[in-house]
Amino acid sequence: MTRLIVAAGGGGDALAAAMLHATIYGDDERAVILTYAWDRLLIDPLPGPRGADDFVGLEPLAPAVQMVSATARPIPPAGSTLPRLAAELPYTFALIDPVRGAEGIARQLVSLVDDLRPTSVDLLDVGGDVLARGDEPTLKSPLADSLTLAACSRTTLPVRLLVAGPGLDGELSYEELRGVLGPVVHTFAATDTASIDSALHWHPSEATGMLAAAARGVRGTCEIRDAGLPVPLTDASPTVHEVDLDKALRRNTLARALASTTALAEAEALSREICGFSEIDYERDKALRLKEQRPAKLDAESALPRLAQFEAEARGRGVTHTTFRRLTEALNLDGSQRDDLRRLLISSRPEQFAAPLWRIPASTE
Repeated sequence: MTRLIVAAGGGGDALAAAMLHATIYGDDERAVILTYAWDRLLIDPLPGPRGADDFVGLEPLAPAVQMVSATARPIPPAGSTLPRLAAELPYTFALIDPVRGAEGIARQLVSLVDDLRPTSVDLLDVGGDVLARGDEPTLKSPLADSLTLAACSRTTLPVRLLVAGPGLDGELSYEELRGVLGPVVHTFAATDTASIDSALHWHPSEATGMLAAAARGVRGTCEIRDAGLPVPLTDASPTVHEVDLDKALRRNTLARALASTTALAEAEALSREICGFSEIDYERDKALRLKEQRPAKLDAESALPRLAQFEAEARGRGVTHTTFRRLTEALNLDGSQRDDLRRLLISSRPEQFAAPLWRIPASTE
């Protein structure tokens, strides 16, 4: 049997899809994870999602659908986490190519279903951005989730919408989402993270990292992203909820508008019109700033005092944990230094590693 899971926002949603499959469906069934190649600038210095033309070595999986195998490579300077995920995890990763908007994604989805005849089709979003109205002041990245929701709405497929870790992306809080969320279908536990442990060591996803940490019992307030958004880690954080797809579509103004789009540029223009911004514009601006940035030196002598200052300030904000992505940017380091920073900190202060997060010590420690 084959299960098809659509990772609504790409990035860490694909990693969460792997954990969901191993936990709910079991390793004896084949899983195909349909996902964007849309990573943070720490991984991919080019703004926006990568399409099929940005890779070499893709393999056909169905008409209009390409598989990202372990041997596929993004064409430099582009980057992608998908080939490494394909190398480490026993799943088939299919590429969402958004170049033709929601209409093109819908065709890819129908093509996969026609060829694979999956037992089920799940649309998975970590955090809950897929349920955004579009006018929330804290909303930062609605385009990818809304495009996949719009694409699903164009089909007659029986798609089940799942939201894991409500509130964990730091944009919509659990309190804002709880009235829309349906029943809990699963609550992740520590043992459920074993299937993705190897990838959690290097994958930069903050939301899925917090989902795994919450499943392991971590509670508190985690500070994420370059903006230092505070995210509560509570007993609700490791839950997975089913949500009525039609109800989500009625709520998501941007997704309804995107349903007829035939180009990514058209979708981006609608995001600017409805939400007042496009996250790809934000990535373009940030990419320009990063080009001008002179990263700090990374060694224990210079990094640890800066870390101590950051931790003291974070502690004053009530923060108990943070991500290595947040630390990398807070310490003025280049994205390529993230893994080296992680190794340095874990080797020097292993007691603060609350995998895959970094614990901010209490002032009394």
